[in-house]
Amino acid sequence: MYNTDLPRRADLPTSSQLKRSTWVASVAAAGLLAFVVLPSEYGVDPTGVGGFLGLTQMGEIKLQLSEEAAQDAANIASSANADLVSRLNRIEAILEGLAAGAPAPIADPFAGVIQGRPTEERFATPDVQEQTTAPASEWRDEVSFTLTPGQGAEIKLVMAEGARAQFHWTANGAVVNYETHGDGGGDSVSYEQGRGVPEQKGELEAAFTGNHGWFWRNRTDADVTVTLRTHGAYSDIKRIS
Repeated sequence: MYNTDLPRRADLPTSSQLKRSTWVASVAAAGLLAFVVLPSEYGVDPTGVGGFLGLTQMGEIKLQLSEEAAQDAANIASSANADLVSRLNRIEAILEGLAAGAPAPIADPFAGVIQGRPTEERFATPDVQEQTTAPASEWRDEVSFTLTPGQGAEIKLVMAEGARAQFHWTANGAVVNYETHGDGGGDSVSYEQGRGVPEQKGELEAAFTGNHGWFWRNRTDADVTVTLRTHGAYSDIKRIS
C-alpha cells in the first residue's frame, strides 16, 4: 500500500544546517526572554527595551499585586483564626457553666467579629484625635498615619450587615495602592482595588456583619501620610496592621 515517498538523502538537512537552525532558535529564545519575558513578568529589564515599550512597568505592577494579594490572604486567614478561637472560648465557657450548674450565658454569634484581635489597635474617642477640618456633624472619626516606602496599613470599621458608612481618605498629595474589603464570621469580600490613587470618597455598605475597611500600601520612594475620615453606622474603628 502506498503511503508517501521517502525523502532523498539530498533533501535531508545537513548537520551544519541543523546546528545553524538550533543556534538561530536559541538566539531568538534568548531575545524573547531578555526583551519581553523578564520585563513583563518579573520587572527585570537588562536591555532597557522593556522600559521603552512599557513592559517593565507591567511586570512591576504584577509583582506588586501579587505581594498585596498575599498580604490580604494572610490578613484574612488571621482574622478567621481569631474568630474561631473566640468562638471556641465562648463555647468552653458555656460548657464550664453548665458543668458547674450555673446558667449558661447567651452566646453572641458575632461577638468574635466585634471584639478586637491581639494585633489590632483601637483608636481613641474623638477628643484625643486630631481635630477635623470638616464640620463636627460631617465626620465622626479622623485617623492619620504615615507609610514608609513599601509599608502597608489596614483600618477596619465594625459594621452590621447592611450598615453604611461614609468615608473620605486622601494620600495628601501623594498616591497609594489600596483595597477595600471585609471579613468576619468566616466570610470575606473584596469591594474594590486601585493602584496609584491619590484619594477616594464614597460610601461603604457592609455585605455581612464583621470588619470592613481599607488596606493601603505605599509603593513610592518617599513617606506618604494617609488621612481617613469616616461617618455613619459602625460601632468601632480600629487599625489591624
